[in-house]
Amino acid sequence: MVKLSLITSFLGQTKDRFHVYNEPLSLEEKFQYMNKIENFDGVELIHPYEVPKADELKALLKKYNLKMAAVNVNVKGEKEFVSGGITSAKPEVRAKALQFLKNSKDYAAEVGADKVTCCPLGDGFEFAFQYDYKKTWKYMVDIFGEAASYKPEIPLFIEYKPSETRAQCFLDNAAKTLVLINQAKTKSLGVTIDFGHSIYGGENPAEAVQLVADNGTPMYIHINDNNGKWDWDFFCGAKNFIEYVEFLYYLKRNNYNDYLTSDTSPTRWDIIKTFEANGRLTNRIWDFLENTGEAEINKILMMDDYLEAWKKIEKYLFGLKVN
Repeated sequence: MVKLSLITSFLGQTKDRFHVYNEPLSLEEKFQYMNKIENFDGVELIHPYEVPKADELKALLKKYNLKMAAVNVNVKGEKEFVSGGITSAKPEVRAKALQFLKNSKDYAAEVGADKVTCCPLGDGFEFAFQYDYKKTWKYMVDIFGEAASYKPEIPLFIEYKPSETRAQCFLDNAAKTLVLINQAKTKSLGVTIDFGHSIYGGENPAEAVQLVADNGTPMYIHINDNNGKWDWDFFCGAKNFIEYVEFLYYLKRNNYNDYLTSDTSPTRWDIIKTFEANGRLTNRIWDFLENTGEAEINKILMMDDYLEAWKKIEKYLFGLKVN
């Protein structure tokens, strides 16, 4: 059975441009929800906006028998970050973004979290000649490098995304994120691979996993799905089932044993049932790989004739009898 967690902000009230979904909940009410969701025992909390004092959180974690999967630091919510925090032309704004990253590491250490993750969504552009790419890239390398070097025992994972809140994020794919990490020259940086971000960005998520693994870079995983047109945060397998199987296969092949964290937004659907759908499918695929599928898939990858390989996929994934 895999380790499953979720981003707790999705248990409460969420919004899009036109609607508000579900009721606002206190953190303890969200943890009460967590105990109703089968097979989930990890939480990823948003810092600094969702977290209480460290002692209070530790008491709540103990009360509801939950574990910290990660601290997710938000470097886009402040007024100063509206045009980017990490890549701002203003030194004082970049300094504030850096302090957010360091503060989140302090908090992670206090509450027993082993990692911090950050998705710099405000750092990007809309138009030609809007930014000096050389300067903004150096700002990112310097700030992420310095943040990673602070309390290096707690690694900082960078989550890439094609767009939102900017039309184009500076860190929009796995390869570019790895370039940044390599240039920062620290072992305390990793990549958060969000399945939906990878699909939406035109990547193959399984290939992204292998790319990060081959670079020797730690990874942390967010699970969800979408139709490739937007980051809808659907439940797993809703749109890209076979790609999700391949994604999990490459995680298992590379000995991933950390949390698979649901970055999934229930919006119109029942909250508990949405996350349980993630858990059921993910565990079923993982068990398949564990018991019979991994060795057979290894054989499929060695076949030159893909249509013959597809027969094997039909057999093992769908239970079809084929000649």
